[in-house]
Amino acid sequence: MNTALAEISFQLPLANTLVDTFLHGGVLMWPLLVLSLVTLGIVVERLFWWSAARRSRNNERLTSVYKALANGDTSGAVQIADGSADPRVRVVAHGLEHSDIDIVIAMQVQAAEETKLARRFLDVLDTAITLAPLLGLLGTVTGIMRSFHFVGGDQELAAAKVSGGIGEALIATAFGLGIAITTLIPFNAMGSRAEELGHELETVIGNVRLLVEKARLKTRDEIPVGVSEQ
Repeated sequence: MNTALAEISFQLPLANTLVDTFLHGGVLMWPLLVLSLVTLGIVVERLFWWSAARRSRNNERLTSVYKALANGDTSGAVQIADGSADPRVRVVAHGLEHSDIDIVIAMQVQAAEETKLARRFLDVLDTAITLAPLLGLLGTVTGIMRSFHFVGGDQELAAAKVSGGIGEALIATAFGLGIAITTLIPFNAMGSRAEELGHELETVIGNVRLLVEKARLKTRDEIPVGVSEQ
């Protein structure tokens, strides 16, 4: 009982201190707060998306599609790839659906869409990484400007006001840098994952192109001499 009361009494002053610190940071703390909530929401959404993308990967299904294409069984490959949540298999399925036009171009179009989904909202995080320190720096400038208004008055009062303005400036700067630093880590990680996915999709496109060409050449070689290719 006493331990619980002690914990509550410790948490309340801590919460009050955080609120007071935020309020003493100046008016620019509010746009920084909005920016931090936006970045947090994007990071959480991206984490869920990448988690779902990882669960959707199906190497066995992709291998089965490769085997069907190697055997010249295009219709079988379409049936295997149909309805897959794996972006690699979706690229192959889209190409096979439009193989009568150009399978490679069709796969490249779908690969671009998959990469776009993987890089969704990364531009917003990139902007937040740049904007947050700038807002903090603006808070520094405005805090110091307010501090200069008290220079030349009563020495004790001026010293207190000047130190308060500098403290406000430092709070905004620290908050802005904190947002940038904590956003930079997931931004780089997710950007790297998106690039890896892009390379994987390029590899899949190359593999399918080779398998289709190999199957076509094999079919042509198996046509008896004197029989025209339909």
